[in-house]
Amino acid sequence: MSGFGVDPWWLVLAKVLAVFGFLVLTVLFAIVIERKVLGHMQMRPGPNRVGPKGWLQSLADGIKLALKEDIMPVNADRVIYTLAPIISVVPAITAFAVIPFGPEVSIAGHRTALQLADLPIAVLFILAMSSIGVYGIILAGWSSGSAYPLLGGIRSTAQVISYEVAMGLAFASVFLYAGTMSTSGIVAAQDRVWFAFLVMPSFLVYVTAMVGETNRAPFDLPEAEGELVGGFHTEYSSLKFALFFLAEYINMATVSALSVTLFLGGWHAPWPVNMWAGAEQGWWPLLWFTAKLWGFIFIYIWLRATLPRLRYDQFMALGWKVLIPVALVWVLVAAAMRSARNDGYPHWEVVLIAISTVTALTLVIALHRKFSTVRGYPRVAVPPTPAAPAARVSAVSGGFPTPPLPQHRTSTITAIKEDARG
Repeated sequence: MSGFGVDPWWLVLAKVLAVFGFLVLTVLFAIVIERKVLGHMQMRPGPNRVGPKGWLQSLADGIKLALKEDIMPVNADRVIYTLAPIISVVPAITAFAVIPFGPEVSIAGHRTALQLADLPIAVLFILAMSSIGVYGIILAGWSSGSAYPLLGGIRSTAQVISYEVAMGLAFASVFLYAGTMSTSGIVAAQDRVWFAFLVMPSFLVYVTAMVGETNRAPFDLPEAEGELVGGFHTEYSSLKFALFFLAEYINMATVSALSVTLFLGGWHAPWPVNMWAGAEQGWWPLLWFTAKLWGFIFIYIWLRATLPRLRYDQFMALGWKVLIPVALVWVLVAAAMRSARNDGYPHWEVVLIAISTVTALTLVIALHRKFSTVRGYPRVAVPPTPAAPAARVSAVSGGFPTPPLPQHRTSTITAIKEDARG
C-alpha cells in the first residue's frame, strides 16, 4: 500500500476515467451478450438489427430511454423519488475503486498499480457501498406512492438483511487466511493456492449471496414481474429507469470482481498459464482478471436462463436455514485449520482442500434434493366418484372460458336461457 497516494493528479484522473469507462462498456456488452446468450439457450434469435449483428442494441436502448418522456406520479415524494436512482448507481461505481486489476505497471514513466485506491479495510468498504446502494431500491419503492413498488422495497429490505449476513460470514474465512482486509493483500496471499479451493463452502455461500444481493434471477423478488408488475421501479421511466438498469449491471460487475479478488486469485493467471514466466507481468494480468469477471457474468446469465423464480418462503429459508449456518460453521473450521497452520502442522493445505471439497459437494447435493423434489401433502386414497353428466356447451360462444363476441351476445343469452329450461 506504500505506492498509493503518490501518483500525480493526471494519473489519478486517468485511472478514474478508465474505471468508469470499463464499467460502462461492461454494462453495454453485458446487456447485449445476455440477450444473445438467452436467445441461443432458448433456441430463438437474439438482437440482430441494430449495428453489426445487433451489437449496438444496448446502446440504442440507452439512447431511447434517455429521450423518452419522464413521468412522475402525482403522489410521489419528488425529492426522494429523484434521488433514489442516483443513490443506487453511485455506490455501485464507487465500490469498484478498491478492486485491483493488476500489478504495478509503467504509465508514461510512472510506476503505478492497476488499482485506483486501496484501504486496510477495502472489503468492508465494498460491503458498505453495496448496503448503501440498496437504500436506493428501498427509497424508490417508498417514494413512488404506489402499492407494488412499496412491496418491492420491503422485499429488498428483507433480502439485504438475510443475505448480507451470509456474505459477511463468507468474507471472514478469507480474512482468516489472508491475514488482511486489503484487496491487494488478499490477492497477494493467493499467489500459490486460490482461496476458492481452501474455503470452497464459503465460496459457494458467497456466490449464492451475491446473486441474491444483486436482485437477479432466481432471486429477483423485489421486481417479480408476475407478482409486482415491475416491483420497486414500476413507476419509473426515462433516464431514471435507465439508472436503475445501469446500477443492476454495475453491481453484477462489482460483486463478480470481488469474487474474483477474494476467491479466484484476482489478477493472477490460472493454471497452466501461470507456468509461463511473463504471465503475471505487465498488462497480461488485466486479461486474466477480465476473463474471470466475465465468467461470473456468464453464470448470472446461465442462472436466468435455467432457473425459475423462487417462492419468497424458499428464498428466506435458503438464507437463514442454509447459507448462514453453513458459513458460520465453516468460519469455525477455517479458524481451527488456521491455528493448525500457525502451530506448524504439515500438510494442512491438502487436508483443508479435501475437507472443503467434500463439504461443498455435500452442500450442493443437499440443495439439489431440497429444491428439485416435489414436496406436498401425503397422498390419501380417494374413493372414485361417479362421473358427472357432461354439461351442454353453447356452440355460439365457443365454449368456456372463451367469452362471446359482441355480435353473438344476443344469441348467446338466448342459448343460455334454453339451457336453463332444459
